[in-house]
Amino acid sequence: MASVIEKIWFEHHPAGVVLKPLLWPLSKLFGAVSRHRRQQYQTGRKAAYRPSVPVVVVGNITAGGNGKTPVVVWLVEQLKAAGLRPGVVSRGYGAKAPHYPYRISDQSTTAEAGDEPVLIFRRTGVPVAVSPKRAEAVQLIEPDVDVIITDDGLQHYALARDIEIVVIDGQRRFGNQQLIPMGPLREGCERLQEVDFLICNGGSAEHNEIPMQLVPADLVNLCTGERCEAAKLQGDVVAMAGIGHPPRFFSTLKQLGITPVKCQPFADHQAFAEQELQQLSEQGQHLVMTEKDAVKCHAFAQPNWWYLPVDAAMPAEQAESLINRIIKVKEEYGSSSA
Repeated sequence: MASVIEKIWFEHHPAGVVLKPLLWPLSKLFGAVSRHRRQQYQTGRKAAYRPSVPVVVVGNITAGGNGKTPVVVWLVEQLKAAGLRPGVVSRGYGAKAPHYPYRISDQSTTAEAGDEPVLIFRRTGVPVAVSPKRAEAVQLIEPDVDVIITDDGLQHYALARDIEIVVIDGQRRFGNQQLIPMGPLREGCERLQEVDFLICNGGSAEHNEIPMQLVPADLVNLCTGERCEAAKLQGDVVAMAGIGHPPRFFSTLKQLGITPVKCQPFADHQAFAEQELQQLSEQGQHLVMTEKDAVKCHAFAQPNWWYLPVDAAMPAEQAESLINRIIKVKEEYGSSSA
């Protein structure tokens, strides 16, 4: 059913006509509830938490993966290079921590903290905290950072923010431009006019969008850490991806010279069973996965399992403008508290 819904959203599947009498009123209800909730914070009926440091939201207006996590990692690395002390907060979707708020450590698992937060922590080493109430996660690491980046959370209005960044899937864009469940939108496209930066992941960026590409690095072996150029990996490859849009990963592999004998998509955030992946890997000589999948598989990885890291890349001038905007807001916080 999930695949049919996605085809209705992005591919104008004929089932959309059949399901419209059911989905249309639900979309209207979703929109009304969403607008009402936001208005409560805008009018002050509900109070949003305002931290003592700037908050940068990296989110989207569509359901599913658009490439937010690579943008978060990129922001963290850029801000660290500029001398700032960034930290990251997330909801920790699909996980169950021992308690909330929960600060990620070297011992944290994806079952406790979620796959993206663990990936971000391992890639960057900065403070990362998770909680369904993001304000609590912010408060946990607030003393140790001077800027907060939230991985997702554009619609989490209980947390005040200074800069909003929306990441757009450049291939699929906004689908049929209808609200959930009739379409993929969490908020209407008019919301894009209010945010500070639009980043277009792949495809053709519009004039007001920062074009971004996900640049793959060498494959990394899950067991040994060995690196290998994708094109030099010898033998049949089985590919798997448990991300928001698996075909993007499979397409990347083909562009790198890898034609998998099997491409196995999984649901985003899905937990993996060791036996299931072992059986899958036996269909080829290598199993290649995303870095997001790999953080869930290290405990039972096999010597022929590899993952493909990707890094966000943007034009230097536009990237510098974005980072300078964050630095300026940070300096304003410092001057106001002096």
